Amino acid sequence: MTQQIVAIIVDGLVYSSYLFMVAVGLTVIFGVMKILNVTHGSFYAFGAYLAATLVGIYYETDLPEFGGFLMLFLAAITVGLFLGVILEQGLLRFLYHRDEHIIVLATFAMFLVLEDVIIMIWGVDPYFAYQPMALLEASDIAGVPFDNYSLTLILLALVVGTALWFGLTKTKWGKLLLAVIYDRELSQAMGINVTVVFLVTFVIGAMLGALGGAYLAPTISVSPGIGVEVIVLAFAVVVIGGMGSIPGAMIGAVVVGLSRAAAVHLFPEVELFVIYAIMAAVLAFRPEGLFAPAKARKI
Repeated sequence: MTQQIVAIIVDGLVYSSYLFMVAVGLTVIFGVMKILNVTHGSFYAFGAYLAATLVGIYYETDLPEFGGFLMLFLAAITVGLFLGVILEQGLLRFLYHRDEHIIVLATFAMFLVLEDVIIMIWGVDPYFAYQPMALLEASDIAGVPFDNYSLTLILLALVVGTALWFGLTKTKWGKLLLAVIYDRELSQAMGINVTVVFLVTFVIGAMLGALGGAYLAPTISVSPGIGVEVIVLAFAVVVIGGMGSIPGAMIGAVVVGLSRAAAVHLFPEVELFVIYAIMAAVLAFRPEGLFAPAKARKI
């Protein structure tokens, strides 16, 4: 019984960290720009594919083995800078004053285009980047074996969450972001360059989405369609936690992760149902999510 409880808690925290990593970039973008960015799934997929490619190339050399971990972060930064700038400057900046439904449709269309771009570049065969995961081996927790690489995902999620909290609440740039979040027009009137804020925010969100895919690449088969499942899960987490709330995304990920782990170990037949059941229950009683950020009241 003790081993089962340990397995549920650890598996739940690992899955929660995965959910947080794929959802936090979406939350950051929506919180500042009020955009439901469906292309976030493409950032994840491109991050995973580029990470698998770079890891494969790296381990064909005689360089230090642990240097392969740097390839994961290099892939995330590259995808975020490249795709983030192209999409924000080439598409979204022309749509900011349009109806939000048009923006959602535009990002969905771009998501479909990027899915085909992935197939054009990497084909349909799966890619594997198992080397970083194999290097860290496994450990026993209360007699239950867990691979150490998955446990580092918990640490990474904590680091990312803490860095975002610190950046938003303790830095000048974070104060500018908060000002834009609460009143875009007034911020612009007071001299804040909202155009630059939007670009930097979107690139950061794209990097976070790509980091989720890059860091998870060693644990999965990187194949076409991985971005579709991720964007559905990311939307579920941010809806539960509250659109635009980073603490909400973290709490929502933990609630869903632990519930899903309990279902897998105790009632595996409802594994696919539990996430959406939680989302439906939250929407029924708190339509804006558990930790929806306060809205400014205009007089």
